[in-house]
Amino acid sequence: MKTIRPLTAEFFGTFALVFIGAGAVVVDSHTAGALGLVGVALAHALVLGIMITATMNISGGHINPAVTFALWLTKKIDTRMGALYIVAQLAAAVLAALLVRWLFPAAAGEVTGYGVPRISGTVTAFEAVVIEALLTLFLVSAVFGTAVSPEAPKVGGFGIGLVLLFDILAGGPLTGAAMNPARAFGPALVAQEWHGHFAYWAGPLVGAAAAALLWGGILLPRESKTG
Repeated sequence: MKTIRPLTAEFFGTFALVFIGAGAVVVDSHTAGALGLVGVALAHALVLGIMITATMNISGGHINPAVTFALWLTKKIDTRMGALYIVAQLAAAVLAALLVRWLFPAAAGEVTGYGVPRISGTVTAFEAVVIEALLTLFLVSAVFGTAVSPEAPKVGGFGIGLVLLFDILAGGPLTGAAMNPARAFGPALVAQEWHGHFAYWAGPLVGAAAAALLWGGILLPRESKTG
C-alpha cells in the first residue's frame, strides 16, 4: 500500500494530463481551430493544476518524468521509487493516447497524431531541444518554488499550471511545448510518429537538471536541500 498509493496517484494524474491535453489538440483540429492556442493551453494548464493539487499529498504530484528526474537529482526521491514513478507515468500516457484514438474523431486524430507534439519547420532540431529545455526549466522551477520549498506559498498546483499556460502560449507553435516526456511519448507510440521525438526527452531532462542545480544549489533553504 505504501507504494501502490503514490504510483496510482502518478498514473491517474498523468493519464488525466495526456487525455485532456492530447484530446484538446484533437478537438481543436476537429472544430477547425475553435479552441485555438489559448484554449489548448488552458486545457493543459487547468488539468495539470488540478491533478497536482489532488495528488500532491499522496505522491508529490510529479506527473512528469522530468519533474521526477529533477527531484531525484536533489535527493527528494530515491532511485527505485523514481524509476517506478516514471514507468507509471509512461504507462498512463500510453493508455490515455489509446483512449484518445478510440474515443475522439478519427480523422482529426490521424491528422494530429492523437495530440503528439510536433516541431515547427521554422525550428531546427537543436533549437527545439533548447526551447524545450528552457520551458521545462521554468516549469520545474515552479515545482520547486511552489511545492517543494518549505517557503512555498499555499497555492496547490495552480502556480505550476500557470507556468504550463504561458509556456504553451510561447512555445506551443514552435515545439508543441511538451516539457514532459510522457506527454510526448504516449501519443507518439500510438501514432507511431517519432520525428524529432528525442527533443522531448533531451530538452526536458536538460531543463530539469538545470532547475535542480539552480534550486538545489542556491534557491532552496539550506535545511531542505537534501531529502
